[in-house]
Formats: sequence, structure tokens, C-alpha cells
Amino acid sequence: MDRRSFCLGSLSLVAASPVSAHHDVKLGALTINHTWTRATPGGARVGGGYMRIRNDGSVADRLIGGTMEAAGRVEIHEMAVVDGIMRMRELATGLEIPALGSVELRPGGYHVMFLDLTRPLRQGDKLKGTLRFANAGVANVEYEVGALGAGPDGHTHRH
Repeated sequence: MDRRSFCLGSLSLVAASPVSAHHDVKLGALTINHTWTRATPGGARVGGGYMRIRNDGSVADRLIGGTMEAAGRVEIHEMAVVDGIMRMRELATGLEIPALGSVELRPGGYHVMFLDLTRPLRQGDKLKGTLRFANAGVANVEYEVGALGAGPDGHTHRH
């Protein structure tokens, strides 16, 4: 087998590989990817959802709500340090996704808040949900449940 045939064959195998659990979800000009959450201990009533949202359009949009199969309700929240104290608050009007820009929802910052959990979120589970946007409408998403101590990228890091 010559080098060119080997390279073309290798590219075919890569192209045929299964898509990762963090595939992109397209909704109009929006691209949502790497949707994940952390595992919760038994009895926990809340959890957080994280992701990246990119807006390739010329008009801003707003993430205004959603659903998650194991939550009674979902809100959009922000965590920020105010006067030296970490505070969390609901964003009553949602989270702006700027035109030609992106927003990262991650632990310690913007996130989707899962309230009134009906069961613990277990590492390895994949949970169905939706995200509702003011302009683009509703996107179906799937949250991959990472470890209880998963970091900002959804993985557990040991130092």
C-alpha cells in the first residue's frame, strides 16, 4: 500500500467514527455544544447545566428557559463575586447571546439551574432537555452527567 492510499484510508476511518456525546445542536444561527451537568448526591434538590452557545447571526438572542427530564423547573442563573462574596441570582430576562459572539455557561458563572430534582443525577447518565430562546425557539439537548466534582470542562481533575 502506498502512502497516499494509507492516508486516504485513515481519513475514511476518522470520518466514519461515531460522533462524541458533545455533538453540536443547531437552531437557526445558534450552535449549542458540550452540554453537561455534574452528578448530585442523594437528596439534592438542585443541579446546574453547562454548555457553550455560539451565535453566528447578525441579531442577538436570549436564552430564556428550558426543561430537563429530572427537574421540576429550570431557570437561567449567574454566579458572580459581589463585594468579595460569591452570589447567585436568577437572570429574570434571560442571558443574552450576542450577535456574532458566544457565551460559555460553566461552574462559577452563568449556568442553567435545575430546580426540584426528581431523582439524583448519576455519572454517565444522559438526560434529555430543551433550551428556549427568545428568537430562535426551542432546541432539544442532551446533558451528559459528569462526576460529582467535575471541573469547568466537565471532567474531574486530580492534582
